[in-house]
Amino acid sequence: MPVMAKAPVLTPRADDFPRWYQDVINKAELADNGPVRGTMVIRPYGYGLWERMQRDMDARIKAQGVENAYFPLFIPQSYLTREAEHVEGFAPELAVVTHGGGKELEEPVVVRPTSETIINDYFSKWVQSYRDLPLLINQWANVVRWEMRPRLFLRTSEFLWQEGHTAHATYEDARDFAARIHRHVYADFMENVLAMDVVLGRKTPKERFAGAINTLTLEGMMGDGKALQMGTSHELGQNFAKAFDTRYLSKDGEREYVWQTSWGSTTRMIGALVMMHGDDNGLRVPPRLAPTQVVVLAIKDDEAVLAKVREVGDRLAAAGVRVKVDDRTDTPFGRRAVDWELKGVPLRVEIGPRDLENGTAMLVRRIAGGKEPVAIDALAELCPRFLEEDQALLLTQSRERRESRTTDVRTVEEAAEAAAAGGWARIPWADLGPEGEDRLAEQAVTVRCLVGEDGSVPESDDAPGTLAVVARAY
Repeated sequence: MPVMAKAPVLTPRADDFPRWYQDVINKAELADNGPVRGTMVIRPYGYGLWERMQRDMDARIKAQGVENAYFPLFIPQSYLTREAEHVEGFAPELAVVTHGGGKELEEPVVVRPTSETIINDYFSKWVQSYRDLPLLINQWANVVRWEMRPRLFLRTSEFLWQEGHTAHATYEDARDFAARIHRHVYADFMENVLAMDVVLGRKTPKERFAGAINTLTLEGMMGDGKALQMGTSHELGQNFAKAFDTRYLSKDGEREYVWQTSWGSTTRMIGALVMMHGDDNGLRVPPRLAPTQVVVLAIKDDEAVLAKVREVGDRLAAAGVRVKVDDRTDTPFGRRAVDWELKGVPLRVEIGPRDLENGTAMLVRRIAGGKEPVAIDALAELCPRFLEEDQALLLTQSRERRESRTTDVRTVEEAAEAAAAGGWARIPWADLGPEGEDRLAEQAVTVRCLVGEDGSVPESDDAPGTLAVVARAY
C-alpha cells in the first residue's frame, strides 16, 4: 500500500500567500474573526506581541517629551464636518450611532475613526499662551473604520493603535517634531526591535492623510513583494487650528494659530511581522520583541529530566532571557515542538533522558535554522549570543529582499510591470508625476512614497532628484 504524503501544517507560501497568512494567524493562535464582520478577537499570544510593541513604543514616545491621555470614543458628528478635507476623507469609513438609551439622539455621534477633531476641541481650551506650547499628547486606544475588505490585523473595522497629537508655536517646530517621531520613534523601533527594513519617505498629495499638508510614511516589503504602510507621521499645518480656533497669545501679544502634528501606528504591525518574517513553518519572532525568547522542553515524563528542565529555565531567566518551561509531558513532544515552531519562538532547548546522560541539550534555532547538541552548562552563555545574531539576521534578510526585488525604471509601463511581477519600482517623480500616478492606479499600483536619490526624505514634493517608490500594496 503506498505511503500517503503527510499534509503540511500550513499552506506553502509559494502556493497561496494569502491562505498561508490566514493559516499562520490561525495555527499560531494570534487572532480569530469577531462575530461582527471585519472585527477580530486578538488571542493571548497575539496580544502578548502587541503588549511588547506597546511597551517599547510607549517608552520611545515618552522620551520625546510626550504624555499619555485619553479622549472619548464617541465624537459629535458636527466636529468632523468642521475640517472639509478630513470629513470627505473619512466619510465612507464612518460608523455612526443614531440611537442611545432607546431614543433617537438629538445629534448623531461618530465612533472614533481618529481623534484630530475631538482633541482639537480640547486643545483650543487648554492652549492660551506661548507658555502652553508645545503641547504633546499621545493616546493608546481603539478606532473604528468600517472596512469593506477585511483581513485580520491588516484591515479590520476596529483596531488598536497609538495616536499622537501635538500643537506648536511655529511651522518649523511642528515640521521637525513630525520628522523626529518618524525617524526616532517609528523607524528606530521597526528596525531595532521588529528587525524590519523600512523605507522612509513622504506621501504624494493624493496619498496624504485627509487634512494634512504633509504625510511621512514608513513602507515595508512583505514576503510576496507587496508593500505595507507601517506607520505615518503628519504635518497638519494650521488646518485644524483654524477649524477649531486653536490659538495662543505670542510673546509679541498677537493671537496666533498653532501648528500641529498627528502620528500613529497600529496592530497592523503584527500582520507585518507574519508577512515579512514568516516562513512555511510559521512565525519567526525577532528576539528583542519575543514575549518568550527561549522555550525549554522536557521530552519525556522523567523526574530527573523535569528537574533539569526547570533548573535550566531558572538559569536562563537569571541570565536575563525571557524563558518558558514546557513540561506538559501528557502532550506528545512532537506536537509541542511543532506548536512552538509555528509560534516562532527564537530558540528551543530540548532535554530528554539521553541528553541528561551526556550533559547536553538539543538547541534548535528557529530563525537561522538548524539544531545542534550543546553542553547544558553553556546554555546561559550561548542563548543571549544566538538571540542577538538572529535579531541581526532577520533585519539583513528583510533588507536583502527589498534590495533584490526593487527595480529602477523610467516609464509607467516598466513600473507597472515590476509591481505586477511581485516587486517594487523606483522611478523619477519628474517622469511619473500625478498623471502617471493615476495611470498606475488603474492597474492597482500605488506610489508608496517619495524618496531622495540618496534615500533621504525629500523636503518638498518637487525637490530635484526625487524618486517615486511604486508597488502593489496591502
